[in-house]
Amino acid sequence: MVSHTGVTYLVHCENRAAKHLDVVRIAAEAAGVAFDGMHLFAEHRYAAIIDAASQKACDVISMASHGRKGVAALVLGSETQKVLTHSSIPVVVWR
Repeated sequence: MVSHTGVTYLVHCENRAAKHLDVVRIAAEAAGVAFDGMHLFAEHRYAAIIDAASQKACDVISMASHGRKGVAALVLGSETQKVLTHSSIPVVVWR
């Protein structure tokens, strides 16, 4: 049984994203670093990341490789790989 309609799902996503962004905002403020967070809901995540970075005139895009361990850690996540492939903005990938 589906527990969420499309609208309630989007509201749930917005609330979760706001909580995660608040954690980063608080850490950035404590470190004296500028922070401008946003939450996007897009069919193609990699394209939304690149578009947002372009619109904000970002100097760099920072992404995690993924949370895998062992042999699977040798391969980048698919969204990270797509951003690396399609972005003209430099991308920093961290593990």
